[in-house]
Amino acid sequence: MLLYNVTLILDDAAAEEWLQWMQETHIPEVMATGMFVSNRLLKVLDSPNEGVTYCAQYVAETLENYNEYQSTFAPELQERLNSKFKNRFVAYRTLMEFVPPTS
Repeated sequence: MLLYNVTLILDDAAAEEWLQWMQETHIPEVMATGMFVSNRLLKVLDSPNEGVTYCAQYVAETLENYNEYQSTFAPELQERLNSKFKNRFVAYRTLMEFVPPTS
């Protein structure tokens, strides 16, 4: 299982509009690709950055699903984000692997 994390630092003025768009439009579109099994949206409370910081997280069962998302769906979905919120955010994307607990 893999966790695809997108951390976004938003201008204060864009944060409310972005949050509504994420919840109503973007996250449902990402999940509709079928490449992820779950998602969550978190607000960072102790960010050292100016603005408002959120993490959108998506869980993929396989690396193949993640790669398919990146090659087939991500370019268009990221372009929609870039167009709608141009110059009002910075995004960092990371891919992480779940580490099973030791027995």
